[in-house]
Amino acid sequence: MKSSWIEIDAAGLGANIGALRKAVRPSTEIIFVVKANAYGHGLVPMAREAVQCGVRWLAVAHLHEALEIRRALPDVRILVMGVVEPEDAPVLGVERITPIVVGAEHGQRLAAAARAAGVTLDVHMKVDTGMGRLGVAWPDAAEAFRALAPEEGLRVTGLCSHFAAVEPKQPERAEEQAGRFLALAKDLETLNGAPLFKHISSSRAILYHPEWDFDGIRPGICLYGYGTNDSQMRFRTRPFLQWKAAVMQVKDVPAGYPVGYYGTHVTQKPTRMAVLSVGYADGYHRALSNRGHVLIRGYRCPVIGRVSMNWVAVDVGCAGDPVRAGDEAVLIGEQAGASVWAGELAKICRTIPYEILVGIDHAAPRRYVSAASTNPP
Repeated sequence: MKSSWIEIDAAGLGANIGALRKAVRPSTEIIFVVKANAYGHGLVPMAREAVQCGVRWLAVAHLHEALEIRRALPDVRILVMGVVEPEDAPVLGVERITPIVVGAEHGQRLAAAARAAGVTLDVHMKVDTGMGRLGVAWPDAAEAFRALAPEEGLRVTGLCSHFAAVEPKQPERAEEQAGRFLALAKDLETLNGAPLFKHISSSRAILYHPEWDFDGIRPGICLYGYGTNDSQMRFRTRPFLQWKAAVMQVKDVPAGYPVGYYGTHVTQKPTRMAVLSVGYADGYHRALSNRGHVLIRGYRCPVIGRVSMNWVAVDVGCAGDPVRAGDEAVLIGEQAGASVWAGELAKICRTIPYEILVGIDHAAPRRYVSAASTNPP
């Protein structure tokens, strides 16, 4: 019997992109973030669907992700937001992939490797304006730019940064970063003698601050349907990934029946129990033990006992219709008007929807509906 699988309504991505596109000015490029297997949704299918919907830029964390996209989409622009190595310069040049540089030395090593390979790389300079992570520190950015400007084999065509926090009720930190970015962009464009392609905003900044859209924006989680419920936000999106599992066994159990490892749940009355073909090995968090809910026949059925490596037990005594082996259980998604989304699971697990989504087993089958462009030949 099949275990868990994922169903993705790719038309939902198109609707979300459309909502974003209406909210931003036409000149602002959408740089769709598809790293980490497109947040668990499937790298190439989501990339294809986004391009079909008019997106011209995709962002990934690593070169291998970029190369996978390039094999499927020969013309889309790809930005690698992680640090690439000098030995990667030849393939970056041949495949027309744009890396970031995180400092003068990094850029010079890339330039030397590019010259040796006979290629010229367009790069974006990553500036740390307060995130405290990758990038050249903002006080040193002008000096780094001057060092890279004469380097053959390298063209600095863009400037980017990343917000550490965007909080509407406490805007000071983000405003400080944006101010540093704007001042630096002005100085570097003067040194460059031409505009640079500027981008700093990821999902949360996009949702609250149109003034920081600049030449490009980098939406991630908002286009996967999460984090857009605040009425103050510029647009709304909906999740379109559903995670499902099969009911493996159903049995009637008496009151006082211990369930799972160490019997952390004991039934209070006679009920019916179902065992599902999913566990923490598949990405269903152990923190959902005795706390989560799944949907079966449109009913919210509580997880009982500890989530184990490959199995989850749920109480289906609440279901009006008899549950049978082979029935479909919804772990994330909706069924007959009821819903359980990754945001709900994240609150229980004291984490964020990102971790829930990317934690779903990458090898689990993913089925794409409503968009022919996502289905591989």
